[in-house]
Amino acid sequence: METNIPFIHLKSQYASIREEVEAGIHKVLERQSFILGDEVKEMEELIARLHNCAHGVGCASGSDALLLSLLALGIGPGDKVIVPSFTFFATAGSVVRAGATPVFVDIDPRTMNISPSTVEQALADHDQKDIIKAIIPVHLYGQCADMDRLLSLAKQHSLPVVEDAAQSILARYGGRPAGSMGNCGCLSFFPTKNLGGAGDGGMILTNDSKLAELLHLLRDHGARERNFHILAGINSRLDTLQAAVLLTKAKHLPGWTEQRQQKAAFYQKLFLGAGICDPDAVYPTAKFPVVLPYTQPGNYHVFNQYTLRVARRKEMADYLASHGIGTAIYYPLPLHRQPVFSCLNYANDACPESERAASEVLSIPIYPELSDEQQAQVTGCINKFYSSR
Repeated sequence: METNIPFIHLKSQYASIREEVEAGIHKVLERQSFILGDEVKEMEELIARLHNCAHGVGCASGSDALLLSLLALGIGPGDKVIVPSFTFFATAGSVVRAGATPVFVDIDPRTMNISPSTVEQALADHDQKDIIKAIIPVHLYGQCADMDRLLSLAKQHSLPVVEDAAQSILARYGGRPAGSMGNCGCLSFFPTKNLGGAGDGGMILTNDSKLAELLHLLRDHGARERNFHILAGINSRLDTLQAAVLLTKAKHLPGWTEQRQQKAAFYQKLFLGAGICDPDAVYPTAKFPVVLPYTQPGNYHVFNQYTLRVARRKEMADYLASHGIGTAIYYPLPLHRQPVFSCLNYANDACPESERAASEVLSIPIYPELSDEQQAQVTGCINKFYSSR
């Protein structure tokens, strides 16, 4: 059946801002200034300002933002970096690209963000503590991790913190913007993000001037001026065309973010009204087969994804698909069980909460253009599935 409520609908967003986007692109094409043009600097300054950071360093992707941050912090071979097992591959993949080794820890079952308790346990491990050199908390689905506890642990062990805020632009934790609390904050402008480009793009946020200077060098072959290289950097510049698209969209981002929160609140109202979920539940049960997203008190959740935990996930996702409703799974296999990391010899049950989340999570459509009627159709279809079985 043709999908009539797609999981992501970028065309509807583009239709609403087509003339603005095309004007920005045309301006760059007329100038023929494609590498580190004026729009890149303007974009860096704007996003840094929105996140209360002194510096923004544009780069080629969110993955490269993580890699560049690790390189700038001196992370390399022989080092280990703590990462959650339940996240996108790039979080750990960037550690490996830096020459270091990921140390996988478990998540909090309610927020599905990295668990400070498991970080503390990893740091207390005699075999690990002397070679762990950094912590990468991921602000998953649009909500910040428990940064007070994580920053306290990092300070206690003199470790830098690299925030993976790829899914959490404009999110806040106790009033502090995502990406502003650690040594570096990494953003992604992949097209499906709340602020997405017309291709790949990323940015590193920091309040450390020396770190920002080093990041600027590292993203451009380690050169301060053409053909004179101070260190061995990489080619990871944010394209001017991408910056032009992002600048246009950034004007709308605060409003789009509020709309996402309104959509999330409406979903909650509909689901609670259907009686198939318990607002205080952590895991799905036979009586309450749907668990709604949980927002930690003090957090400003930007809902890059609206992720449920559900019983009989495959059956339910197939049922929604048969009724033209798109869904996605973020993420079906924890990182400690990915084939590429089998050499690290983690037991399958090393991160049980990550394992369980990977078997239950299902993200449903959420974007500013989604109508109330469409949301009612989504929740009604989910309710019908569970009521008829």
